[in-house]
Amino acid sequence: MKTIRPLLLLLLAAVLAFPPGSSLAFPPLQLYLALTPPGGVLRLQPGTYSGPATIDRPITIEGGGEVVIDGGGSGSVITVEADDVTLRGLRIIHSGRSYDHTDAAILLRGDGALIEDNVIEDTLFGINLHQVADSVIRNNRITSVQEEVALRGEGLRMWYSSDNLVEGNRFVDVRDLLVINSPDNRFSGNRIEGGRVAIEFVFSPGNLIEENTITGSTTGIVGLYSDGLLIKDNRITHLRDTAGSAFTVKESAQVRIKHNLVLHCAVGLTANSPTNPANILYLEDNRFVYNDIALYFYGDRGGHVIHGNRFEGNVTTIAVSASSSARDNDWRGNYWDDYQGFDLDGDGVGDTPHSIYLYADRIWMDRPKTRFFRASPVLDVIDFMERLAPFSPPELILRDPAPLILRDSGDAASAAGRADWRTPAGRPG
Repeated sequence: MKTIRPLLLLLLAAVLAFPPGSSLAFPPLQLYLALTPPGGVLRLQPGTYSGPATIDRPITIEGGGEVVIDGGGSGSVITVEADDVTLRGLRIIHSGRSYDHTDAAILLRGDGALIEDNVIEDTLFGINLHQVADSVIRNNRITSVQEEVALRGEGLRMWYSSDNLVEGNRFVDVRDLLVINSPDNRFSGNRIEGGRVAIEFVFSPGNLIEENTITGSTTGIVGLYSDGLLIKDNRITHLRDTAGSAFTVKESAQVRIKHNLVLHCAVGLTANSPTNPANILYLEDNRFVYNDIALYFYGDRGGHVIHGNRFEGNVTTIAVSASSSARDNDWRGNYWDDYQGFDLDGDGVGDTPHSIYLYADRIWMDRPKTRFFRASPVLDVIDFMERLAPFSPPELILRDPAPLILRDSGDAASAAGRADWRTPAGRPG
């Protein structure tokens, strides 16, 4: 009798919710949630269920990849108010369109959640973490509404949340991934493509960003007032918007960027001068290949540590707002493909320092409209004439006292980078 009664109630609710002629085949998801006890597992039959729905107890929902939750264009499709909730194998669609209410596929307010193997489509925001800790967002595929990039929502929005893992997800055609006041999270192995800002950290210290792939967006990884970021082993390619940069760091102390590949971007790194001795950026063992500008520094002085990086095939290796913006950085042991010295003792380090001065190639930095003519024969001739017989002593931008000399293994790696930049037909991508 105890088993039959809930089923009768469910049947009655279904009849009331869906009169004859209704186009939906299943009652609202909320009815099934009401019949699932705390700690229980809700295995939904294949089909479409209607939302919005709110989860107020620790349960697991299993969709097996054959269950659709349709929000009907109203609010967030699933709101999680309880701790220790698992959502797995669901397709979640049709949230509301309110930016003020951040209508999302999943609004998460409980700790210890596991959100994995879900497909999120045609929702304004994807997953919204609101004061959440110790949760895992793994192997989801998230796409926003089909609008201009500025009118989409964030694929992931994290607010006052910490110690979460975002791993193995694919974000396609969303606006941004936005992390605000959220320290000590880990972003690992995600793929982000076709958005505006791939991942933006604002007042969010101590985050780890590793082994992600970012392509086709406007800007890559941005750190604003976020100390102690560790950005390593990421692959950032084909960010061609002139307003964007693979890495942007501003007013953030002790940020480490290491072992990343930056390929075919408008700008590889944009960073301001450290406003105090603690605001130092460590750029170590990265590879910048075939970018318009590899590094851009602005401000009155340097102070960053730049060791062991490789600069190959970039139109301009470094751009500055003033010669002092980069001159005082700690440059050492970098590979420069335009280094003109020798390594007579064979120790792998150039016998003379590598120095970069301001010549006529500075024109496009001072006059942005002339950027169109950069690397053209006209500017090349002007630059050659000024190097041959300068009217005044050129200003020094940087000096690397120990430039790296690559051997055969480095040349092979460089060739691999060139091949990676090509389409299968062998033409520039």
